[in-house]
Amino acid sequence: MIMKQFPIDRAIIILREFVTHLPAPLVDGMRQENRSSYEILITTILSLRTKDTITEKVVPKLFALANTPADMLKLSSEQIKHVIYSVGFYRNKARSILAISHMLVEKYNGKVPYDMDKLLAMPGVGRKTANLVLTVGFGLPGICVDVHVHRISNRWGYIKTKTPDKTEFALRKKLPTEYWIEYNKLLVTLGQQICHPTSPKCSQCPLEHICLKVEVTRSR
Repeated sequence: MIMKQFPIDRAIIILREFVTHLPAPLVDGMRQENRSSYEILITTILSLRTKDTITEKVVPKLFALANTPADMLKLSSEQIKHVIYSVGFYRNKARSILAISHMLVEKYNGKVPYDMDKLLAMPGVGRKTANLVLTVGFGLPGICVDVHVHRISNRWGYIKTKTPDKTEFALRKKLPTEYWIEYNKLLVTLGQQICHPTSPKCSQCPLEHICLKVEVTRSR
């Protein structure tokens, strides 16, 4: 059956129930632990291009040494790199962590600003990171688009875009605002567990009956 429009309201209801039995993505889980916006920002930086299973082992070690901007500045770049070396691009991330911490201390009295433009001005912070900090760290409206959100939104046939940035702006125009904050969590969980980049587990997907499976050539 070909649908003219993907039933997003129905999909969100189904996914809410589906994810209750699955582990939340790392950063979303930090909201439930009442972690600080700074810890969420740094964790998001560390998680870029790195699996949650790796990042979740690194984060406690780093925050055991420093979990505020002022304390982080007491560490050297070498100390930070030694702790985070297992994450992708750890050298660049160590530099970004120190530069961000310095900016927060110098310009914002050690507090993470809840403003998109100010977050984007920080080293190593892109739209994905800024949106995740706003939604998870502050509970503000935003649409965090990572590879899972980009892939699945297009695979459903809900939107048609070529890049994550274009996906974010397409979703801002189309996705009902009441779904913005939870959208990343729902789709990341689905992407990690079921809707893989290649050979997705369509037979196990709760949305198999409504997904248009755009560009899916092989599934399980």
